[in-house]
Amino acid sequence: MQDDPRVQTLNRGCQCITTDAEALAAQLDGQLPDAAALLRDGMPNVFSSGPVFIGAEQVSSIVDTIRAIESVGCNEAYREAVLADAPPSARVSTPAKGVLFGYDFHLAAEGPKLIEINTNAGGVLLNLALARAQVACCPEVQPLMRTALDEGAVEASIVNMFREEAKVAGHPELRRVAIVDEDPPSQFLYPEMLLFAALLERNGIDARVVGPEELQSDGGLITHLGDPVELIYNRLTDFYLESDSVAAVRDAWETGKTVVTPHPAAYAVLADKRNLEVLSDPERLREFGVAQGELDLLAAAVPATRRVDPQDAEALWADRKQLFFKPATGFGSRATYAGKKITRKVFANVLHGEYVAQQLIAPSERVVNVDGAPTTMKVDIRAYTYGGEVLLFAARVYRGQVTNFRTPGSGFAPLFVLPALA
Repeated sequence: MQDDPRVQTLNRGCQCITTDAEALAAQLDGQLPDAAALLRDGMPNVFSSGPVFIGAEQVSSIVDTIRAIESVGCNEAYREAVLADAPPSARVSTPAKGVLFGYDFHLAAEGPKLIEINTNAGGVLLNLALARAQVACCPEVQPLMRTALDEGAVEASIVNMFREEAKVAGHPELRRVAIVDEDPPSQFLYPEMLLFAALLERNGIDARVVGPEELQSDGGLITHLGDPVELIYNRLTDFYLESDSVAAVRDAWETGKTVVTPHPAAYAVLADKRNLEVLSDPERLREFGVAQGELDLLAAAVPATRRVDPQDAEALWADRKQLFFKPATGFGSRATYAGKKITRKVFANVLHGEYVAQQLIAPSERVVNVDGAPTTMKVDIRAYTYGGEVLLFAARVYRGQVTNFRTPGSGFAPLFVLPALA
């Protein structure tokens, strides 16, 4: 893929502030009263002030990679291989695809590199509000601001996504949705759960943000306060629904009487990080009958990944500076370790946990203005998808070892796409 020198130049040198803070607050409050204050109080660093730039060729590569992965996810030999060690909950059959996957990439010099796949990716509605609050601070930025983004169409696609999940699973009319997470008010993205509920309500769907213990199951048919629920929007990080606290959600998933989305099967087939070992192994994929074009795309985009085996301790330690260690079913960058900083004690814990070791791909950088000073931040790119099609692109700007929104200057950032080089 042709490298676009403009991307690095703009990300390192452009100090544009394109987000109209008042317009953003108005966008959020227009969807949910006091949403802006709720975000400001609980998530002060959720939005970065400036855009991140990306080339059209990079966007095209990401789209092609996602489609190739989704195609592999439908390959029966691949599915049989990755489900072999998965819990029983992952082998329940469903026509539901799973809503809002998140594909996360780093922008390397040779092209975008897939870092991980998530089945309950958060932030899409926050990024949609952010996209609607952009203003051009200079003539050069103006043509980039609305590149291939129709916010109204994205919002409609999100609502239709839930309706489609219900329809294919036997509920032609979606009347009620439960948005479920453990102790929702304590969750970092609780404000967005409320925004989802408000969006669904505006489209004639009763939506409630609840904990799993608030649901009642009658043979898998879920009710809340006596009202039947056709669909559970699953924000839980118990991806295989194994704990006692999520028994009602598990009943719904196993019986299929109430739709659960995203669900354990979707997680097991694509988002379990052990799958990255298979997706980065061209020979094994070839044995599954994966087409050469898809093999080429995955070989270019998926960093080499291997499961951590105590028998490989010596080799892993020797290679650690070129590796990043991740728990196989972890989330939110928890218990992840850059090999160059890992201690012997932590390494010993990694060896005896369920971990993968991924080739280290350094994130690209964005220089942003923090309290009047240019500050170098790290960047990753997230593609929100449904059924393999991208609904929205966003960037995440951060400092430190892993993605987080804890430091000034960090947060979601709009992604401005540069037209292809001639």
